[in-house]
Amino acid sequence: MPGYRRTADLPQIIPIFPLDGAILLPGGELPLQVFEPRYLNMVDDAMAGDRVIGMIQTRAGGERARPNLTSVGCAGRITSFAETSDGRYLITLTGVCRFAVGEEISARTPYRQIRVDFASFEPDLSPENQDAPEMDRERFAKALKRYLNRRELDVDDETALSAPIEPLVTSLTMGLPFEPSEKQALLEAETLAARIRTLTALLEIDALEDDDGAPHSVQ
Repeated sequence: MPGYRRTADLPQIIPIFPLDGAILLPGGELPLQVFEPRYLNMVDDAMAGDRVIGMIQTRAGGERARPNLTSVGCAGRITSFAETSDGRYLITLTGVCRFAVGEEISARTPYRQIRVDFASFEPDLSPENQDAPEMDRERFAKALKRYLNRRELDVDDETALSAPIEPLVTSLTMGLPFEPSEKQALLEAETLAARIRTLTALLEIDALEDDDGAPHSVQ
């Protein structure tokens, strides 16, 4: 994958794939099965160009075919591609950098394109220069184990917790079945430390719901 050193190296207008409940984080890998004609067209165009696609969720409002978008998404580069015998594309997007949504571009393409602003998220391009935050692994492990047990998810929590912090948090954030709004909060967390706090809180909230059957909120 190209080594994007500055946000200026990234395309400033990108095609987007709105998909609620699915987020991409820098360094994460998101497998996608593409079958809608407009998104097959989008992948074709991306493969012929810089291979960059923006993953983003939607928010209330807008037209059914063109819903409003959340304010932050993440650009990814197609790093694997395969085509099935029935015409579907199996691709993997590797996260590059988050972006703030700008204006939507009027284009003749069947898919949507937006102008994006990567400037606020430039640290996403150089995670090796960021200090690894402190993490209460015991507290996190307890919350994760209860979450996985409650939802009967087949994840080896002991092996997962021995992984480096950033890949662990990225994989759990992207992979666990949180609500779209919770996924968005994790995506928008300013730093890795903030994402760890948010992820831990969401796991613990789930355990509280299990204790008394009533939902709880964290301010």
